[in-house]
Amino acid sequence: MTDPRTALLVLAVLGTAPGAVAAGPARSQLGADMLLGKTNLAQPVPMAAFTPPDHAQASRHRFEGLLEFTPAATATGTRVLRDDFAYAGNIAQRFAELPPFRFGFIQAGDQLLPARRGPVAGDHPHWEWLLEPGRVWQEPGDGDYSRVALPFSLVQRGENCTHNGVMSFLFKSDGSVSRVAFEIASETCLYFQFDLWGLASARYLPQPLADGPALVRAHARQLAARLPTRPIAALAQDWPGADSARFSGDGVIAPEHMSVYGFVIDGINYIGGCQTRHGPYPFCRELTLPSYSLAKSLLAGLGLMRLEHLYPGAARAAVADHVPACGAAGTWQDTSLEHALDMATGNFASAHYDDDETSLAMQTDFFEPTTHAAKIAFACRQYPHRVRPGSQWVYHTSDTYVLGAAMDAYLAEQTGAGADLFDDILLPWWQPLELSPGSRVARRSYDKAAQLFSGYGLFLQVDDIARLALFIGSDAIRAQVHAALLDGALQRNPRDPGLPAIDGDFLYNNGFWAYRDYTSANCPRPLNLPFMLGYGGINVVLLPNDTVYYYFSDGGHFGWLAAAREADRIKPFCTSHTGTAQ
Repeated sequence: MTDPRTALLVLAVLGTAPGAVAAGPARSQLGADMLLGKTNLAQPVPMAAFTPPDHAQASRHRFEGLLEFTPAATATGTRVLRDDFAYAGNIAQRFAELPPFRFGFIQAGDQLLPARRGPVAGDHPHWEWLLEPGRVWQEPGDGDYSRVALPFSLVQRGENCTHNGVMSFLFKSDGSVSRVAFEIASETCLYFQFDLWGLASARYLPQPLADGPALVRAHARQLAARLPTRPIAALAQDWPGADSARFSGDGVIAPEHMSVYGFVIDGINYIGGCQTRHGPYPFCRELTLPSYSLAKSLLAGLGLMRLEHLYPGAARAAVADHVPACGAAGTWQDTSLEHALDMATGNFASAHYDDDETSLAMQTDFFEPTTHAAKIAFACRQYPHRVRPGSQWVYHTSDTYVLGAAMDAYLAEQTGAGADLFDDILLPWWQPLELSPGSRVARRSYDKAAQLFSGYGLFLQVDDIARLALFIGSDAIRAQVHAALLDGALQRNPRDPGLPAIDGDFLYNNGFWAYRDYTSANCPRPLNLPFMLGYGGINVVLLPNDTVYYYFSDGGHFGWLAAAREADRIKPFCTSHTGTAQ
């Protein structure tokens, strides 16, 4: 019979006895003494503090239940780098105060899965939580506690600005929990940039989650569907002679403004960036990325292509017949849904491409209001009728919002009241792609109407971007959408290139952009290269050699020709024997 004292000694050496300290050096940042004590987090720590050490072990505790911040956490430190709208100085915005936190989680292996994904609306005047899966492990210095690192984002209420952070805490299966350390040190947001850090008292309520097993199964499917990834530096190993620096935005986009970038070739997603002001972000593949106007392509563009395929006639339907506020305005009678998608409604105040979009009226009367009634009233009535619909492009996010309302109304005519473009058309169609759960929650008006924004408001991960872009360019999509609308958007029909945009340097067609007249030594004639674009410095380029280049940045600069030329050199856009695009 084993002496109980000997058994206890063995447990202590192995670090499994109650209160035991695992062997190995204690960490110097966010150690157990800080998380379990009362010391403040005086300054930001390196992002490496939120990652497991090399000698980490599998967690001996399992987390399932609710985690609460009690009371609501207030940052102990902030450092504002850019604040165009004076949010930090506006007491009512409470930017340094986190919203109340009460969320369910379930552990699956070494991963901790949030039960709720996508932006979570609450009463905070500025912020909403967005949570992604984190890691759980055991390490020296934490005694009998297990440690969690969890990626999160604070996203601006009603907007797409996204501030990325990580939180960390210790816990035991019995409900014991330390304070939660949190830190934000990066963002994809042109007009508001800051560091924020602190500690919050917390409570852990162990309990089974009713949908826990389903969450675990869904997460496994999503991971299995992801593309393989490699660091961008590995591109030169796999494609000898490739210059990975050409994909970094070098000379156009400053490194401090680059959230992430990638090049997808032969089914591999080569990723670069993911830097913060305090080191590499520990959860690059889980990094939350705002779509901004990528949604004009992904939601509005693909939405109308799919709707026209399922219910022919949708693209030609009249906006005035499907959006009462536009019908009453008297300026939309000859405007079709496709005209709205093309931003060629004929209604504008200024013919200069972005004067209306950047006006104070657009900001205060369209973007800031949270109700559908306010947004649609502005979108339908603000601009006088100037030219024939379909003849001139003028950039209006409000036009895409009108289109979303019109598509919902058209769908309801076909299927019944309450039909929703996103929930009933797009999500079921995309389901086989197994995109991240956060991408399945889109921005909507904050009222009973819950109208899809259509022109902005998705939240994506790098794998979502890569696979959606590959899907758009694939043969498989052609049988699932209206092929003529798709061909126009992707510049596959020279008779339908779209309308000139931005002083004629670009084209715009069916919610997609195109760079005009790209010349290549590999091609006998210039090509129009289709791409998607988002506010602040976001591009997703659909290249003719079946590759994809993307970047998310927030310095207000755009540029990807260097990357396109390198992609053309690695894998020529046109085949040598035919002189045609691949």
